[in-house]
Amino acid sequence: MKKWKYLTMTAVMGSALMLGACGSDNSTQNGNNTETNAPASSGQDAADEKLQGSVAGDGSSTVAPIIEAVVEEYAGAQPDVKVSVGVSGTGGGFEKFIAGETDFSNASRYIKDEEKAKLEEAGIAFTELALAYDGLSVVVNPENDWAKDLTVEQLKQIWIEDGKEKKWSDIDPSWPAEKIVFYSPGTDSGTYDYFDEVILDGADLVSSATLSEDDNMLVQGVAGDKNAIGFFGYAYYLENKDKLNIVKVNGVEPTNETIETGKYSPLSRPLFTYVKNSAIKDNAAAYDFVKFTLENSGDMAEAVGYVRLPEEKYAEGLKTLEGLK
Repeated sequence: MKKWKYLTMTAVMGSALMLGACGSDNSTQNGNNTETNAPASSGQDAADEKLQGSVAGDGSSTVAPIIEAVVEEYAGAQPDVKVSVGVSGTGGGFEKFIAGETDFSNASRYIKDEEKAKLEEAGIAFTELALAYDGLSVVVNPENDWAKDLTVEQLKQIWIEDGKEKKWSDIDPSWPAEKIVFYSPGTDSGTYDYFDEVILDGADLVSSATLSEDDNMLVQGVAGDKNAIGFFGYAYYLENKDKLNIVKVNGVEPTNETIETGKYSPLSRPLFTYVKNSAIKDNAAAYDFVKFTLENSGDMAEAVGYVRLPEEKYAEGLKTLEGLK
């Protein structure tokens, strides 16, 4: 299994994975986008029947490495299907989904009630499909030899805005009296929402944090400052573990085992794609791509550093998908 790099320009079977943004017309807007149209390769069942058409998605940067890998493989199975996938964050992806611009929306959290209500108002029926597990990872600079194991309460103390400049010595008097530098996913990110729910309890994130929807920018920020701390999906830590130190939470380090079993609590979470029911029913290319995604997302999740679901979960998803058709 090859190792995919997130949002890199890669030659694939004579075609390009192009970065831009997707809309209903696949034109360039705000955000990153992976798009593919490549010559056929062998092996996949989906290649038995060649399709034409287009499929559009958007959403989570955390889910993006899985979907990028799927898109790359799918290009070989269905060379005449154009798949474009933007990376606007979970919230930004749902906005496009609600606007009717996309066939599926990738998410690193459950859909919110207000998003459900807007979809209902727009007349868009949808279905949630689980793809993999992730362990939201807290990271520090390699020169940080003090914050190796943080409790949830310490994470609250570090990350919740209290109107004061925060120093490491505020968390533990034996730690350096140096200002903490913060890097966080942007507010459109499902990772931000999940951290807000399980760590911040809805309180404001520290106002001095640098926010970005691009997890690679967060990696660079933490890697470049001894006093920095950040958080993002497990795959990004694995991809950059030579530049970062992982922080245990309540004594538990995120690993495939601790994420899958839920021992890495409360930062273990499922990753999803939400599909538009009408697209699955009326667009053969959309149905085929989502089916291919469910059939391959376990392998792709492992290839890029996430944790696959139990096989019965993928079987349930495929059964649900078939029912939509």
